[in-house]
Parts: sequence; structure tokens; C-alpha cells
Amino acid sequence: MSEHRIGFEAFDCAPGLRLEAHERVAKLQFDSLNRRLDKMESAIEKLERRLWLTVYGVVGVILAQAFQSVMGVTP
Repeated sequence: MSEHRIGFEAFDCAPGLRLEAHERVAKLQFDSLNRRLDKMESAIEKLERRLWLTVYGVVGVILAQAFQSVMGVTP
């Protein structure tokens, strides 16, 4: 049997429209979630860079103090 009958137009049924709307909403939610995850990843990368800069700074200060103490001991 044919899906289209002569004299009748094809129409969208309510469950099909509801499913389509749900799929659009789910896609929007996933897109929003992906954008937020990208923002969080970039913030974490910036924080990691700052942390390493701090670590290198502290190590530099400790080495400078050790060098000063060695220079103070030798005449």
C-alpha cells in the first residue's frame, strides 16, 4: 500500500513534532555544554601556566639565596 493517498496531503503528527523539538533542545544543550567545557579547559590551562611560573619563581629565589650564602662564605 502506498503511504500517500490520492486527495490527501501529508501531515506531521504531534509525536513526531515533539520528538523533533526534543532533538533540537538536546542539540542546543550539548552545544552549550561543549562551549562551557572549552572555556573551562582554557581557564585550567591559564591557571596551570601561572602555577608553573610561580614554581619557577620560588625555585629561582631559593637558588639565589643559596648562591648568596655561598658567596658570603667564600672570601
